[in-house]
Amino acid sequence: MTDGYARAALEMGRGEEVVDQVSDELFRLGRLFETSDELRSNLANALVPFERKQGIINDLLGDKAHRITVGFVTMIAAAGRINDFPEISQRITELAASTRAKTVAEVRSALELDSETVRKLEDRLSQTTGLAIEAKIVVDPSLIGGIVARVGDTVYDGSVLARLRKLREDVQKV
Repeated sequence: MTDGYARAALEMGRGEEVVDQVSDELFRLGRLFETSDELRSNLANALVPFERKQGIINDLLGDKAHRITVGFVTMIAAAGRINDFPEISQRITELAASTRAKTVAEVRSALELDSETVRKLEDRLSQTTGLAIEAKIVVDPSLIGGIVARVGDTVYDGSVLARLRKLREDVQKV
């Protein structure tokens, strides 16, 4: 079922030649939905009237996102599928990348990365995996520093936390 919604979002984006923008906005919103208990509880709660949910979506996205993005999220909420939204948004991202013959790498970073750094990271991940990579960046301040990249089921952890854990393990062995 999520594949059908994902394909519908891509077709709407293709119709207006905004696939990249819409897929990126939906990816970011999907990650926000996963991490925000307040957003999830308000949009997923069957007791919250749809008009209130629509207001939350408009307040959150409003003029900051393409109208296709806003309409798609509203449609998902109206269909009662908002709990599936993270999975749907991930599938949209994968399908959009595959149209460019790329594989998505979800990269968590403590800070926002500039476009040159993202390009170098994509090149490095491409060399490591042997795949053409498209990085989707998620800012995660809990990392303190470094990055964590996930390509499919493989995780590359270069975060400060991982390094500190490794250092602790090494010290405990001595």
